Amino acid sequence: MIRFVKMHGNGNDFILVDEFHSEVIPEDKKSLWVSRVCRRRFGIGADGVLFLSSSERADVKMRLFNSDGSEAEMCGNGIRCLAKYAVEKNYARPPEISVETLAGVMKIKCRWKDRKFFAKVRMGVPKFRCEEIPAICNKEIYENEISGYRVYAVNTGVPHAVIFVEDVEKIEIEKEAPKIRCHPSFPKGANVNFVEVKDDTLIIRTFERGVEAETLSCGTGATASAAVARRLGLIKDEVLVLTKGGELIISFEGEEAYMEGPAETVFTGEIENE
Repeated sequence: MIRFVKMHGNGNDFILVDEFHSEVIPEDKKSLWVSRVCRRRFGIGADGVLFLSSSERADVKMRLFNSDGSEAEMCGNGIRCLAKYAVEKNYARPPEISVETLAGVMKIKCRWKDRKFFAKVRMGVPKFRCEEIPAICNKEIYENEISGYRVYAVNTGVPHAVIFVEDVEKIEIEKEAPKIRCHPSFPKGANVNFVEVKDDTLIIRTFERGVEAETLSCGTGATASAAVARRLGLIKDEVLVLTKGGELIISFEGEEAYMEGPAETVFTGEIENE
């Protein structure tokens, strides 16, 4: 039997498997196992699986696998969930902990408010150069016209496409987003964010690569949307981002981005290892 914890960050839900002391799912079986247990109605159901292990570079290490079995470099909502678990298991000591990811070591400040866990993640400097996203373009900074949309791109741990629209609720995201997510100019694909700017607030909807569907929230997507909006002069150094699953606060200190939001434990359980 495999023990797991079900968690979510603003509705972006994950299965967490603790491999801090020893490997639970063999490396050559992780991808298939993830795609099986993430299936809603047939498995536990989740947007992805977080594997927590020990690290020589940080307090703990996070590996994230999307629901289709592919491994992603980073996840803003996922890392908050993993931080909560690591603190509660005494693998790391607040108020600031460190988590190793494929996108580098992330520093996270942890706090509780009204018995609810919040994490402020140091997301690093958003990468706008085409080769860093990666993206194919004839300019230093990606800006392209795709299917009638003005598309910007940035890497905030993973590649993100950002499109500003007048009303995000009018977008048929399952129809429109794949045209951009799979566009040839993104050799590794891209998450797709449709963004509405309303006063000092960003309202976003995100179609995630690897999940291949809209998710209720995306931390790196919120950071990417704020980074592009700030670069275009649409917002200042701090902005409230509204996702379908809840609120995130994205702020900038110099060129570095920070993301703050909650993480919640839903339940713990066991699943048979077939």
